[in-house]
Amino acid sequence: MGSCVFGLHYDDRGKEADDAPPVKRRSSGLHHHRTGDASFGCEYPEGVRGIRMSIIYTIGYEATDIDRLVATLRAVGVRRLADVRAVALSRKKGFSKKSLAARLEVEGIDYLHFQALGDPKPGREAARAGQYDLFRAIYESHLDSDDAQSSLEELTRVAGKAPTCLLCFERDPATCHRSIVAEELTQRSGFEVLDLYGDHPESYVRNAHRLPRYYPREGAAAA
Repeated sequence: MGSCVFGLHYDDRGKEADDAPPVKRRSSGLHHHRTGDASFGCEYPEGVRGIRMSIIYTIGYEATDIDRLVATLRAVGVRRLADVRAVALSRKKGFSKKSLAARLEVEGIDYLHFQALGDPKPGREAARAGQYDLFRAIYESHLDSDDAQSSLEELTRVAGKAPTCLLCFERDPATCHRSIVAEELTQRSGFEVLDLYGDHPESYVRNAHRLPRYYPREGAAAA
């Protein structure tokens, strides 16, 4: 079985299949589109090419490196990276807070750390154990805290003014709390969600014309 990246199918040797059309799916009725590989649904919204939307992007760095992740962000026009890790440290080179912020500054991308939106330790442990219902229950309870709600309000303002991408570790957004954060933004303010994968930035470059165009939310400039 081949894979697909950014709505394009690839064969097992990594060669792009020219005749593969974009694939559309929706998640739980939410405006949530994935531009990943076939194992994660390869979701791509039909008819969004050229449409102006208020978008929130998400990405994980589990299966990539800093150069490819940055290339992916630049290819889709991200201007702000919202780090939603509780602990912004990583054994992977370039992904700890200081080094990541410094690299993004060179690339013209703002770095913001929303620590209060990080998954608390019990939630992380549940996710690592594959107990995703428990993980989600723990994180949703955490989101009810005053600090998390304040951070959600700030993130809504930030994402409404410039193209913003949520960052966490897991490659698959379905197993990461960033998807829950994105759902909250969708329900609060009607953002469209586009999940990015940093494995193949060249696909985003090659197919830039097929991406929906970001536009600021109404009233964001005055927020």
